[in-house]
Parts: sequence; C-alpha cells; structure tokens
Amino acid sequence: MMSGLAALCLLLLQTGAFGFNIGLFGGDSLSHQMISQSAVLNTTVQVCRAMALAEGIDFTFPPQPFTAESVAVACQASKSSKSFSQTISLIQKNNWRVDIFHVFDSMYHFDDESFSEGRKIITEGLSAVKASNKLQNFGAAREKLGEILHTLQDFYSHSNWVEMENKLPNSNLIRSDTSIGNIAAKTRATCRNCNGDDCKNNILEDILQEKILTSGYFGLVPFFSTKPNGKCSHGGFLDQTSRIEPKGGINKDERSASHGHLHFTAANMAIAATSELLEDVRGAAGDRAFLQMMGLSKGSGKALCFVIDTTGSMSDDIEAVKDVTSSIIDSKVGTENEPSVYILVPFNDPDFGPLTKTTDPKVFRNTINSLSASGGGDTPEMSLSGLQLALTGAPLNSEIFLFTDAPAKDTYLQSTVLALIERTKTVVNFMITNILGSRRRRQSGNDQQQQQSRMVKSDAQLYRDLAQASGGQAIEVTKSDLPNATSIITESSSPSLVTLLQAARSPGKTENFTFTVDESVRNLTVYLTGSSAIFTLISPSGESQQSTDMTGALIAASQSVGNFKTLQLKTQVGLWEIEMVSTSPYSLKVVGESPIDFLFDFLEVSQGPFGGFDVVDNRPRAGVNSSLMVTVTGSDTTTVTEVILVESLGSGEVNGSVEAQGGGHFLAQFDRIPSQEFVVLVKGQNNIGSSKESSVMFQRQSPTSIRASTVTVTAGDSQSVLVPGTPLSVPFSVTTDGVGGNFKIQATNDRGFTLTSPSTLFLETGGSADGTVNLTAPLDTPSGTDVTLTVEAEAPRGADTNYVVLRFTVLKTVTDFTQPVCQQLRLQSNCSDDCTLSMWELSVQVTDGANGTGIDRVSLRQGNGTMNTSLDADNNNITLVFYNASCCSPDVELLVVDRVGNVGSCVYSVRTTATVTTQPSTSTQPSTSLVSFSTRVVQSFLPCLSITISGLILVWQRVTF
Repeated sequence: MMSGLAALCLLLLQTGAFGFNIGLFGGDSLSHQMISQSAVLNTTVQVCRAMALAEGIDFTFPPQPFTAESVAVACQASKSSKSFSQTISLIQKNNWRVDIFHVFDSMYHFDDESFSEGRKIITEGLSAVKASNKLQNFGAAREKLGEILHTLQDFYSHSNWVEMENKLPNSNLIRSDTSIGNIAAKTRATCRNCNGDDCKNNILEDILQEKILTSGYFGLVPFFSTKPNGKCSHGGFLDQTSRIEPKGGINKDERSASHGHLHFTAANMAIAATSELLEDVRGAAGDRAFLQMMGLSKGSGKALCFVIDTTGSMSDDIEAVKDVTSSIIDSKVGTENEPSVYILVPFNDPDFGPLTKTTDPKVFRNTINSLSASGGGDTPEMSLSGLQLALTGAPLNSEIFLFTDAPAKDTYLQSTVLALIERTKTVVNFMITNILGSRRRRQSGNDQQQQQSRMVKSDAQLYRDLAQASGGQAIEVTKSDLPNATSIITESSSPSLVTLLQAARSPGKTENFTFTVDESVRNLTVYLTGSSAIFTLISPSGESQQSTDMTGALIAASQSVGNFKTLQLKTQVGLWEIEMVSTSPYSLKVVGESPIDFLFDFLEVSQGPFGGFDVVDNRPRAGVNSSLMVTVTGSDTTTVTEVILVESLGSGEVNGSVEAQGGGHFLAQFDRIPSQEFVVLVKGQNNIGSSKESSVMFQRQSPTSIRASTVTVTAGDSQSVLVPGTPLSVPFSVTTDGVGGNFKIQATNDRGFTLTSPSTLFLETGGSADGTVNLTAPLDTPSGTDVTLTVEAEAPRGADTNYVVLRFTVLKTVTDFTQPVCQQLRLQSNCSDDCTLSMWELSVQVTDGANGTGIDRVSLRQGNGTMNTSLDADNNNITLVFYNASCCSPDVELLVVDRVGNVGSCVYSVRTTATVTTQPSTSTQPSTSLVSFSTRVVQSFLPCLSITISGLILVWQRVTF
C-alpha cells in the first residue's frame, strides 16, 4: 500500500502544486504576491477535494497552472470566480503594503534578529483572523491574513533558516507556546565579510553547525544605520548596514540578492509555510467557512441584502419583502443561483440594526418573517445609518435594496455612505413608496394614529443621488404597486449579472447610446427610471422598435410600474443603439448575464522607499495623469483593447493607452482624469476560437461612479487590533493640491463605538495637516467583531472632499495558546476478512487543559463513520467523542478546535482481524498525541517541492507592484 507521504507527493505532482508559469507575471524571481497566490490556490484545491470526497463526489483537478477561474470551476463554484479573484488580490495588496506602512519596523520582516517580536505579529494576527472568521467577518480576516503572510514569508528570506539546511518550515512561528529556536545572543558574531560580491559563505561555520538562528540587520538612512559588532546585514543597494563590517548580506529576496543562490529554496519554504498557516486557519474555521473567507461558494456568489424601514406605515412593504424573499429562496435554494449570503438591516427612529448575516436561508426567512411595522413618532428615519451598516457588512461588489416611505433623518451621513459606496463598489437600489401620499405612523403602545408630513419629491432626491452614484435605481411606486416592482430583486439576484451600459441625465436630453453584446451574454435587460421618457431601440440587424410599441420584434417582455420600466430584449450579438428623448431626468441601465466581467483599481506611485505602485483606496487625484489596473474575470481568452473613463452625467470621455501585463491583467494609463464623476468602460475581444472570425467584441462597464479629488486623506496601517476598553489612536493626514483654509473633518464608525477627532484642520494652499482619531470598543465587545472607521475631509465651502476607510478587528487578549488534548478511552473492533460484515468503535475524551478556553468544535477530517459528541456529566470541560464505522473504513482523524481557534488532530486506526479493546488509560498523558494537522501536512508535502518547483521567476522581496 502506498505510504501517506508518497500518496500526497503523487497528488501534488498530479495537480501541479507549487508549479509556476514564468510568463504569467514576468521577472526572474518569486514575489510575495506569487508565493501567496500559489499557497492560496493549492490550499483551496485541497479543501474542495476533501469536501467532494466527504460528499462522495468525484473531484477533477484544474489544469496547470492553477488560476482563480480554474480553481473556482473545480470547486463547483464557477459563479464565485470574480469574488475569489478579488480575495486573492486583497490578500496580495495587504501583503505588499507591509513594506509601505512598516518599512522601518524590523519585526515585520524578521530583520535585526527580532524573532520573538516577529512571531508575536504572526500569532496575534492569526488569532484575529480566526476570531473574525468565527463571526463571519471574512473581509477583516482577509486583510489581516495578507499582512501576517508577509512577515511569515520574510522569515525564510531574511533569516539563516535555509542556510542551516532545515527541510521543513518553522512551525513554531504560528504558535506562541513553543521555542522558535536557538536565537543568537546580541553579543555573538554571526557573519564575516563577503568575498567581494560572493556572499555564499559569509555566515560563520559555528553558527550553522550549532543551529544558531540569526537574521540580517537593515538600515536605510546613510550615516545613521548601525548594527552590533560581527552581525550579518540584510544586504543590497539600499541597505546601509551592508557597508559596515562584516560587509555584505544574507537576504534571499531575489536571484540577484546576496544569498540569491538560495532564493528558490527560501521561496519553496515560504510557500510551504504559507500553506501550513492556511491549513491552521482552515482547521479553526472549518472547510466551508474557509472557502467563504476565500470568496468561494457553490451558489450564485452574490449576497441578498435588504435594508428595511420597520416603522408603522411600512407593513405593506414588509409583506412585499417577505413574499419576494420566499420566492427567491423557494426557487433558488439548492441551485447554482442560490444567494451565497443573506443580509438584513432593519431601521426606524431612533434605532437601526442589528445586522443579520447568515448563509442559512431558513434563518434568513425566519428573521424576515419576524419583522413587524410599529412605532415611528416622526417622519424622518435612520435610513442612512442602516445603509451604512449594510455597506460595511456586505461583501464587495454587492447589491443592496433599501425599502422606505420616509426621508432620511441622518442626512449628515450622506457623504459617509457615498464614500462607502465608492470604496466597496456596491450598487444600492431604493424602493420608495408613497412619495406624494400621506404617511401615517402608529404610536407604540396604543392604536392612535397621527397624520405626519409627506415625503415629497425633494425628500427623495438624496435617495436618487445615492442610487445614481452607485449604479442603482430609485424606484418610486405606490404601496399597492410595490410587489410588481420587486421583480428587479429577483432579476438582480441572478448569478453573473454584468453591466454593459449605464447613464443618467439630469435634466433630461435627447441622446443616442450604444452598447455591444457578445456571445456570452444572456437575458439582456434594459432598466429605465424617469417619467415621460421616449426611446427607440435599434438592433445589430438594423431592426428598430419604439417605446410606443411594446410588442415588436426586439422586446420579448416589458413591465412598467411607477417611474420604473423593465425591457427584456431578444438577445442579438453585435452593436445596439438606444435613442432617448426626454426633457425630464432619467437613468438608463443595460445588464445581462455573462461569466465575463472585470475588476479594476486605480494605482499611484508608492510612498514607500522601494518605489513601484500602490492601490488607491479612495478618490484618485485630480489634475494629474493616472494608471488603472484592469483584471478580466471569467475568461482566459479575453483581451482588453480599450479602457475609457466616461462621465456619468454627460458625454465626456478620456481614453487610456492599454498594455497587457499577463494573467488577465491590463494596465491603462491616462494623461488626465475627468473633472466630473465618471465610470470605467472596458472594451475588447472575446477570443472564442483560433481565427479572427471567431473573435467577438465585448463591452463591460462599472456601475459605481467615481470622483477625482484635489484632496488626499491617508492613514497609517489599518490592520491594528482594537482591544475592548482600550482607546486606539489612528493618525491621519490631509493634503490639498488646491486652495487652503479650514477643512471640515468628520469621523464615523458603523458600530457606534466611542470616538474623538478634530472637527477641522487648517491647511495652507498646497499644504497638509495631521490629525488623530481615538476609537474605543466597549468592554463587552466580542472578539472577532469588525468596525469600519471612515474619516472624511471637506475643503472650504464644500468645494471638494475625500476620505479614507479603515477596518479594525476587536480582539480580547488571548492567553490560551495550547492545543486541545485527546485521550483514548476505548477502542473495540471485530474486523474480519470481509470488512463489510464488521464494525469498529472508538470513544475518546477531549479536553483543553486547565487554563484552556474550552472545546468549541470536534469534526471529522477523515473517516466515513458516524460521530457523536456530548459533554461529560461530571465535568463540562470534558467533551466525549463516540465514533463507529465499518471495518472497510479503518482510519479516522478527529479535528479538535478550542474557543480561540487552537487546532489539534487525533488519528486512530484499526487494521487487524482480531478483536481489540483498549480500556481507559490511567496515565495522565494522552494515549494519542495531538499535533497540528497543518504541521503534518507540510511535513508530508515539503519533500515534493524540489521536484515540482524550478526556474520560477518574479521579485520576492519588498516588492514593487
């Protein structure tokens, strides 16, 4: 029988694990981005394979090299390929940003022999990741994960771990209760001078022979960079300590580095270590939650998100929401169109929330059905507070539906909500009832009704503005017509919804719009909002149809309710045209279903000392040239040829020059950015065959509008942990390229945590100023809670604004770092030659130690039998596990997780035909030792690395983008 090691090595070879494509990103060394992506893709494949085998489903490995799209398909989650790609990008971004925010902090890079401090960053961050996952705050988990992976990977490049000929990663880097190794004393010499440019033998022999752990010292500032006598340096052109004896360095960041001859050895080890950490996260979260953290699910990959006014006059609206929720759940649960997550935020006055987020449709249906309309002493409600909570709780690129019949009371949050819409690229649709009708409120506690003020057209303008900016609709209907308007919710919940065209005109004007439909597009739909809009449709074949004729050759079905009109078009491939004629404001949106879409980020020159680019997380700078990175999702045969910045409310356009970067990435450069708000329009070719005739033009557009700004708001590292009851200081800076003066500062958070901040900052013309926000979480805040802080700066007279959005994880101090312990109580079998006729049984006692937090979960990692658990009647700190299985399934592995995410594994096997019974052990030691599953996996697959990785190339170090 093949050994476990041989089998896993064969598996990794078959799947192309740790194999890379040189041409994918270019260069001649491995980067942090590549190392992270490789580990994420390979670990995700293994998780999906394990889940498939557990469900009795065949699993087909994706082709080499792995991509986000191919892995999503292999995981039967093809609809999630865009969110999976976005998750990988987010992890990579937070990884490389460590070199921007922490370039001078040696512990983030294991420089200067700061091993204990570096491990503390990893273990505390790992605790935050696990706590976030436990509360399903996956966005916060991804951000923290990217940060700690940088530090973990740097250990293998910056220390002498590989020079000491270690063959396995240092597993103690992700555990706080163990020794990292024998660290060199500060007074002990570790290096000699390099032999010219040859540094292969500059580490002292006794250091290597005695397995003494050291790392290079690093300093950027000439004349001020020092190191202790005899110590190694990091090395390289920028490292000023490498000019101090002993000269040279030991880093393995790239092939040309001081120890570049060991670059691939260190990179292999970093991949294995990253996989080990991911396996630990997987064990703590469980397989399904791990995939959710990675943005993968077998449903549509989309959230169903409602924000609902629950005051007295909303009973009809709530009933409509209940009906559409039931319709979606009944028709889509169990299909590939099932929503991946369900989100609900109620609001009234003065309350809003709580946010309910679940993957269980039954829980969501019950929560919706429990809503009732009551209270509401005055008309304005806390609608924007509810929307703010939904925007920070929903996944990126979500679509939110807000139901109300009242204006917003919390209008001061308008700019905050707009910032969050831009930051999350979320579409918000407003379902507004009885704008001109009277609004009645039932007072809480009695049946008396009071006539209230009406929500007139001007009250709804705020909702229209936010809808237009997000790419959504402001649908205004009577309460009796609302059920007909909710069809947009069902249509929007469909998977793979893409935007082909979107435009708004206020005031209205006559204008022709064009959009291209490619062969991948299905269910082509036009949404129109506004009154008295006349249009003419012209198909690629030249046929035309006017708005006065809803039964012609081009429109398959139509619906009109309130100010909202839906047109289901008969799909034709090619260039369409729609002529709009109206003097009243209107919006136009053309959508369809297609696997092909795109992601984009604006780039700016990095503020770190290593140059390169960084992603712009707020509004790009106005008046300067700019770069945009476009990533195509859902296809590896699509080529982008045009990237255009199109004014949202006008016809102005700015065309960029496009250069392919490989791997579906395209860099667009612009000599200017529109002064008005704009959207991103992408055009190109979908190459569905080998001939030119098989290339079809395609077009996609971002729904959410973007604004340029002469104001810049920046903050330091946003990945800090927030300890309950302890104020966290968040420094920020405001810079202007325009006129100076007093800039209004507004800081808000979505949890209502106590905060203080300056109300204004004075800036000179073209100058900058610094401020600090102090944020405090209540003492009873659960670990894993995330809080989103938005800091906005408004120029004098409201001429310009910008913002920074930061996310923090609340984490109580962790004192439990030990893994749970198993003790075998009884193992009995009567296995015979015919395994189908016999069974075996196992009982195990699981504890978390005297100072542990307690057992949270016991699950099967391996085994086809039946497992049951219960608490010991005499000691609730003991969990009893009972397992029985057919002798045809002789092995079992129990995965045990405590309440702070420490993970352990117990492995048992019965492979004998004799009856064996094991009585409870009288020893105080467990009869089966518990080791981290992730450690055992890495030990198994590491020997495969030298076979599967060779000649891979990209810059692995403090990298440029």
